Amino acid sequence: MDRWDPASPHDAARWFARVCAPWWIAGGWAIDTFLDRETRAHKDLDVGVLRRDIGGVLDALPDFEIFEAKDGELTYLSGTAPRRDVNSLWCRVRGARQWTLEIMLDESRDGCWVYRRDPAIRRDLASVIRRSSIGIPYLAPEVQLLYKAKHARPEDERDFEAVAPRLTEDTRHWLRQSLLDTLPSHPWIGVLDGYRAV
Repeated sequence: MDRWDPASPHDAARWFARVCAPWWIAGGWAIDTFLDRETRAHKDLDVGVLRRDIGGVLDALPDFEIFEAKDGELTYLSGTAPRRDVNSLWCRVRGARQWTLEIMLDESRDGCWVYRRDPAIRRDLASVIRRSSIGIPYLAPEVQLLYKAKHARPEDERDFEAVAPRLTEDTRHWLRQSLLDTLPSHPWIGVLDGYRAV
């Protein structure tokens, strides 16, 4: 079920060239795009879109089979509207056995990105999507770290260590406050406090 054919942000740029809605590189590749270097091997490629736009996004990806991923099970998506409680779509080229792409569904309201784990946390959509030096959109690193914080794996800890010193004072404060609001005992808060003290 979990065999992946690793892809890159350049592949995403090619696949999503016909997508008119906002989209962005997410996951570990978002961190590496921000750092402007590949820091580790990536087993998969995550791309984020807004849930409201998923119909048009999938219409622009006719060569892919799409499956809802929920609670360890995959369900073939026969239409263009995933179930409301599904936040992840696994995609593979039609006829292929390996997965190529995971589409992450994010929430939005009134022109703002909304954190699906706590709708009180939101930001202007334009500040959540950054652009690489060659124009590939990616999720702002402080937002990606917030997603990674809940179930931080060793690679997520390494991502935090690489990114935290590179955050601006404003983005570091946003991440710290968002962690305080959602995971108030998270160890990253103390690390971010240390940067504030310098």
